[in-house]
Amino acid sequence: MLSVEEIMSPIEAEMAEFEVRFRQSMKSKVPLLDKITHYIIRRKGKQMRPMFIFLTAKMLGKVTDRTYDAASLVELLHTATLVHDDVVDDANERRGFFSVNALWKNKVAVLVGDYMLSRVLLLSIEKQNLRLLEIIARSVREMSEGELLQIEKARRLDITEEVYFEVIRQKTASLIATCCESAAVSCDREDVSGKMRQFGELVGLAFQIKDDIFDYGSPGNIGKPTGLDIRERKMTLPLIYVLNTVDSSVKNELINIVKNHNENPKKVQHAIQLVIQHGGIEYAHAKMLKLKLQALEQIESIPDSEAKKSLIGLVEYTVNREK
Repeated sequence: MLSVEEIMSPIEAEMAEFEVRFRQSMKSKVPLLDKITHYIIRRKGKQMRPMFIFLTAKMLGKVTDRTYDAASLVELLHTATLVHDDVVDDANERRGFFSVNALWKNKVAVLVGDYMLSRVLLLSIEKQNLRLLEIIARSVREMSEGELLQIEKARRLDITEEVYFEVIRQKTASLIATCCESAAVSCDREDVSGKMRQFGELVGLAFQIKDDIFDYGSPGNIGKPTGLDIRERKMTLPLIYVLNTVDSSVKNELINIVKNHNENPKKVQHAIQLVIQHGGIEYAHAKMLKLKLQALEQIESIPDSEAKKSLIGLVEYTVNREK
């Protein structure tokens, strides 16, 4: 498996240039806003979304000004949704740092997220990137619908696998799909934009299932499971599979723990063991690998290059990462 450094090597210069442009895109005349955006930029994650954009564009043609615009728009949208998510979830931490709402309270955090969404609109209009705006706007709609669908279905614990996939397609996969589609559009490859959208969506689905598995550990290396999803009553694929395949006594026991004892650490650990014993992790892992292969099939016909090799490496990284 390629390391993150090896994956980034074909786009090192582009990622450095993107940093400068992205910082510029968040600038404001309000000192408080600049202070908060500086804090957000300083604690950024792996930046997988810009990597998907630049590698896709390089694989299909060349990185253009519109590619940088696409990366800034997606990263602004992603950051806005994270800030808003922390408010909705009442979360005090993000990636080991205090969240914006923990430091500056909910009202400020919501307004910061709103500001970033306004920058998405304004940057698109300033640069006449209406096609990119259309792709981004669709992503905003899908992410919102996915979140609301999950809230609606989580109240009842009879969520089907079909509904689960629709939720994660909208909530998680739509943004990676947007990365790959907007990258194709940015380098004038509309002819493959649909295929790249499909590629990104499949990678996004696999990415989310990997996150589901982390809650239980992973096949052959269970480690110390956290049970966070069970505590938050999130219906993830390993749990859904087991609820749909076990006998009624195990099913009722699991439902009882998730509904009534999700704050009890011993009960949560017991639920985790039941899911592991009844093959929930193996099933989810197999589904994830199938989605990864389907994603790679989408780019099989594209000529080999360093960028393509790194993009495949990035897909492998999403399903093999340790955290």
